[in-house]
Amino acid sequence: MPEPERPESYDPVGPRPHEAMSPTGQGGAMDLALDEAESLEQGPGPRGAAGPGEPAPAASGGRARSLWSDAWHQLRRNPVFILSSLLILFLVLIAIWPQLIADGDPLRCDLSKSQQGSASGHPFGYDTQGCDVYTRTVHGARASITVGVCATLGAALLGSVLGGLAGFFGRWSDALLSRVADIFFGIPVVLGGLVFLSVVTSTTVWPVVGFIILLGWPQIARIARGSVITAKQNDYVQAARALGAGNGRMLLRHVAPNAIAPVIVVATIALGTYIALEATLSFLGVGLRPPTVSWGIDISNAASQIRNAPHMLLYPAGALSLTVLAFIMLGDAVRDALDPKLR
Repeated sequence: MPEPERPESYDPVGPRPHEAMSPTGQGGAMDLALDEAESLEQGPGPRGAAGPGEPAPAASGGRARSLWSDAWHQLRRNPVFILSSLLILFLVLIAIWPQLIADGDPLRCDLSKSQQGSASGHPFGYDTQGCDVYTRTVHGARASITVGVCATLGAALLGSVLGGLAGFFGRWSDALLSRVADIFFGIPVVLGGLVFLSVVTSTTVWPVVGFIILLGWPQIARIARGSVITAKQNDYVQAARALGAGNGRMLLRHVAPNAIAPVIVVATIALGTYIALEATLSFLGVGLRPPTVSWGIDISNAASQIRNAPHMLLYPAGALSLTVLAFIMLGDAVRDALDPKLR
């Protein structure tokens, strides 16, 4: 019986001692000299690699970065985040210490200078009561930022706890939270503020903070609920449950750290919205009240004099817009960094 034909490259002896076989990735093989094969086993080539007998260099970056470290790595290179953070830091600084750039008294007024324009030492001019617009604009940052920060922290804390528990345990608690949240979603914010705050006589910021928390927590709760439902279906949570971990440990150690990112993004953007809401309620006369210094109060007083003294409206309105824009830009940058789908 004739032997079958063999290709010309057929070698019945196999690879010679000085050769080694290495896959090419295309289904074939190539012959490598023995010294080349040894160099492949020792690691990468001469570009920064260790030679024979030396330890291999560590992988770039060492350990794999987590979501938070990766997000911070991206945020540090985002000019929007840097610009908004510097602006917010400046606003927080003057809210805590307004005397840093304005040493005057915002409640000290001189009617003889009513509606006068810019003067030496008073670059923004005077309002109807003869108060320095620059000093009132600087001091107005304290009330607005205090309301925004406190309302955001309260709404985020209440909404995260209620939404997280409802999403984790489900059943009747989830149904109850959804129905209660629907009730609050049906209340118009401005109309609710007119009704709720019109009966409050306090001149502090806390009634406004409480009202914003009351109507702001359902949005955070829904975000937290959906995030927890997604996180608890992951394999590591199921593995922890199979190993006997209790509900409290799974919720605090495995679910919450991986479900908090959307809440942070929504809360950061909502902070700017809450500052604008406080100014709106103060403009309507049911938010902050004199003698509290607020941008909304100053805008309300200047609205009727916009033709005669536009500077009274320009500066507090500009400060309010810049503050809201800074927090919204910060929230957008944080969202882009924490959402892998947007990279």
